[in-house]
Amino acid sequence: MDELENIIEKYTDDHIQEHIYSLDKLNIFAAVFYKDVAEIYDCITRVRNVELNPSGYSLDDAPIIGLLIKVWKLLKEIVAYYEKDNAEIISILERPLVESAITASYLIKSDSKVIEDYRKISYKGRLRILRELKSGDVFFETKAGKRLLKSVEEKLELENFDENSFKEQKKNGWKLQGKNFFEIFKQVEDEKLYTSTFGMMSESIHASWNDSLDWCLYRNDDNTFDPFPFYHPPDIRFLTTTLIFCNRPYKLWLNHIGITDKYLMDILQWVENINSILYVHFDKLYGNDHG
Repeated sequence: MDELENIIEKYTDDHIQEHIYSLDKLNIFAAVFYKDVAEIYDCITRVRNVELNPSGYSLDDAPIIGLLIKVWKLLKEIVAYYEKDNAEIISILERPLVESAITASYLIKSDSKVIEDYRKISYKGRLRILRELKSGDVFFETKAGKRLLKSVEEKLELENFDENSFKEQKKNGWKLQGKNFFEIFKQVEDEKLYTSTFGMMSESIHASWNDSLDWCLYRNDDNTFDPFPFYHPPDIRFLTTTLIFCNRPYKLWLNHIGITDKYLMDILQWVENINSILYVHFDKLYGNDHG
């Protein structure tokens, strides 16, 4: 793909060396790099093995490619907030990004039964809609209610599901294979990374007190608090670790759909190599510049 070649050719050795010995330059370089990585992921999701998938993806593969598309869409949004110096919104967006990447890796390594279970657990809220309809909820007499109901019915029909198709999912508490996310995480990544990444990220969407301390309050000397109405600027620590989780499912996906193009795999390995360089040099420079 020409898009990929245009991205890679920018990163000459001289260009990289010029930006990795100053914290300010490193952050500028990182913002451009992550934007390019999102474009690389976008390109990869548009690659298809026409012999294996001549017209589109099956119900077994569609959930995976859907998650991979969600990853690069979220990454593009994160980069946009990176450029706006808004670390708070980045922290909110990173959680679904990591969850999507980890889940994609897990599904690629699983069989059709697991992928069907993944699809079925997504119907929990939609089945509630059907129950509310039967209970006589007047909302479903409105145009909005009718549109919502039609959407649910069409999705169930697509997969030949009905209200009795979800006994196992109810038994497992609507969790994928009855597992919480930590159990899924440690099957595809080092479980030691969970607490400092996804575990901390979860605070951003759960109205956490510690999250408010980090982003929304200023602590006074007498241990009282004032509002902090500004946004904190990010640094590359937000994405160097996260990108480790993101890159893996794209590699797995290429193997899964039978794409043997070494060039694409080399590009994904290049992403890992540059990301590692950023992490190492950031670690050195942060101590020097910030004491």
